[in-house]
Formats: sequence, structure tokens, C-alpha cells
Amino acid sequence: MICFNKTQNVLVIQNVKEARSFKERLIGLLNRKSIQPDEGLLIKPCRQIHTFFMKFAIDAVFLDKQNSVLEILTLKPFRLSAWIAKSRSVLELPTGTGKKHIKIGDVLEFKN
Repeated sequence: MICFNKTQNVLVIQNVKEARSFKERLIGLLNRKSIQPDEGLLIKPCRQIHTFFMKFAIDAVFLDKQNSVLEILTLKPFRLSAWIAKSRSVLELPTGTGKKHIKIGDVLEFKN
């Protein structure tokens, strides 16, 4: 699916996969050597993430139940994000993508 920023009227990323099962959320991007510039991972439900054992940094965009952006963090490997109580999902993106195309308060839309 794609991720579109409705607030700024801009395409954020073209290839978003969704992790819904416990196993998919647990593994996330851990078994990867990198993330491509045009891909992301939507983890749902999610209030906190980690990058333990990852080989690359990511941008993590925390979203509420209306897909409004609550927080944008850049996490290096072996880090733990803050617990974002109002978060319902997290969009993991290549480093720099989140802050380039998204601001806190923006509303994101996911389409197939």
C-alpha cells in the first residue's frame, strides 16, 4: 500500500507493508540488512518500538487512531523509543523520510 500525507498533499512512501500479527510485529525489520528508500512498515497496534539487533537506523512515526502524527523519532540500532500512550500504530521509514515529508499533527492516509 502507499502512504499519503493528506495535510501536505504529498506522497510519503510507495511500498508500505503492514505488520498485524504478534510474530510480524515482533520481527518487524529485524531480519533485514537495510530498508529501501521507497518502503516502510506499518506496525499495528503499537505504542513503543525498539531497534535492538537492527543493522540500520530508522525514522519512527507514531500515529493515533485517526492516523494523525503524534511523534517522529530517528532511532539508531540498539535503541528503545519512548512509550507514546496515545499511539495506535507506528510507521517505520528509512532515515530522513519521516522528517522530510511529515510534521507532527499531519494526517496520513494508507491506500492499496
